[in-house]
Amino acid sequence: MLLADQPIPVYTNLTDLYGSFGSSLNHAVRWNELTEEFKSRFGRPPTYIVRAPGRVNLIGEHIDYALFGVLPTAVERDILIACAPRPGDSPGSVVAENLNAKYSKQDFAPTTISDGKAEGWHLDIDKKELRWESYVKAGYYGVLSHYFPKSTDKPVPVDMLVTGSVPAGSGLSSSAAMVVASTLTFLAVNNKLEQVQGSEHKPLSKGNLVTMAMENEKRVGVNSGGMDQAASVMSNASSALYITFYPTLSASPLPLPQRALFIITNSLVVSDKAVTAKHRYNLRVVETLVGARVLARALGIKLHDVHGEGHGHGHGHGHNKTKWEKVTYREVLGRFVNEPQGCGPEGDMGPESLIIALKGILTKLNCLLPQRIRGAAARERESEELGVTMEEMIEMSGLSPKVFHEVYLSWVDVEATHFQLYKRAKHVFSESLRVLQFRKICLDAADNLPFRSISNKASTNNEPDRLGQLMNESQKSCSDVFECSCPELDLLTKLCREAGAYGSRLTGAGWGGCAVSLVAEDKAEAFIQKIKETYPPYKDLEGPKLEEVIFATRPSSGACGGFFKFWCRKVD
Repeated sequence: MLLADQPIPVYTNLTDLYGSFGSSLNHAVRWNELTEEFKSRFGRPPTYIVRAPGRVNLIGEHIDYALFGVLPTAVERDILIACAPRPGDSPGSVVAENLNAKYSKQDFAPTTISDGKAEGWHLDIDKKELRWESYVKAGYYGVLSHYFPKSTDKPVPVDMLVTGSVPAGSGLSSSAAMVVASTLTFLAVNNKLEQVQGSEHKPLSKGNLVTMAMENEKRVGVNSGGMDQAASVMSNASSALYITFYPTLSASPLPLPQRALFIITNSLVVSDKAVTAKHRYNLRVVETLVGARVLARALGIKLHDVHGEGHGHGHGHGHNKTKWEKVTYREVLGRFVNEPQGCGPEGDMGPESLIIALKGILTKLNCLLPQRIRGAAARERESEELGVTMEEMIEMSGLSPKVFHEVYLSWVDVEATHFQLYKRAKHVFSESLRVLQFRKICLDAADNLPFRSISNKASTNNEPDRLGQLMNESQKSCSDVFECSCPELDLLTKLCREAGAYGSRLTGAGWGGCAVSLVAEDKAEAFIQKIKETYPPYKDLEGPKLEEVIFATRPSSGACGGFFKFWCRKVD
């Protein structure tokens, strides 16, 4: 069975959920403390505890929303939500509390709205001043809209208590973990973990939960590509995930070399991608989408713009009756090499052909530069000169200003004087190539079992060195080309390489947060000590405070393995 089709299971002990790998986190203590605190605050035990982990992306940054494959894995650090229906209160009302004292108690309830034809739900989510409960509301909204379409069917009132060990704004996807956990919470307490298909009741699948969580996170103002949610839901405790989004969402396990450790180092620069989205994350999404249309037009690739009757003009006349395709770079690449189109395996050229295609299209990107500087000398120019103005970008798209705004700007807030179509495309295609090369190295190593030791420098094919080189190339591209790094991350990854890492790169959206480094298992302790001594923000940290900012991780179970029914609960 494909990972996306697997049901979300219920576990009754922590060993099955977390596996045998231990960390500095004492899982049993955390679960028991959360249970006892819930009982203390609400006067009864929770019905469920829901878990959703954070994730680390090993390689493949900012390419998921271009529909290219990525290589993340869930980490042990997670969001836990204890919850129970609350008897005798108004339907749908929520009391949300957080064990972290800096997050205040929240009471809220959805309201019904009507457009004259049908009723819907409303929850007030402030995208400008993002608060912790906004992620709870985002998860709730998806459950309401999917499972309570009629006002006669009322959701139950809920008490919930949240705790988390994923540092916020760290690049380990605490926001996606929170949205996945809250979505799963409201599904569980409302008994919506099964879907009715005809006369059958089928368990909600991991793919269903990923899709819903993706939709939900957009309600806090982040246009996520789906990697974070898929990693949080679909991961298992024995491998990384190769996640693809074209032609449909798919995930497959990827074995990693034994004795390999990925060590997370927090730059301690907080980057809240929802708050800064208009000139960082969402701006990159717009630059990437517009660049795909411009590249398609320059290469003579047909776009699936559906014109209404009598409205076939290319510059937007009659746009109210025209559906303009928001094409992605992955779709442009497929059409560039005449890939068969469709769902399932017949709509995917396969990794080997994809590698060849990526190498080819990387030579075709000069059309994304301003007309005035196209040519080899462009590589030496300043970043602003490589960008195009809004007026130039609209002209290159072939759309009228009104249509362009409707297609690319009406649904998102962005700020920029110059838009870096060329640089973003160069990163997307080269990073996608690195993901496939990383995957191939891991698969080739797995075919030669037993895996070579990660600490054996004399290994015939030098897998750790090759993986590390790809990670280092990724960091350089993220910093110089996609411009999603920051001085602290540039310094931290440099220090990690000097401390003995095979490779080190930022992970997550960037502009702060964490780096991930590939380190030989027997060198991990020395590596951590070296970083403590050389990265200035770490020098005064000891014990638990140091363990919060630098820690080793292996693949962890996802949210698919993480909520308990307490009538059969047993904590190991």
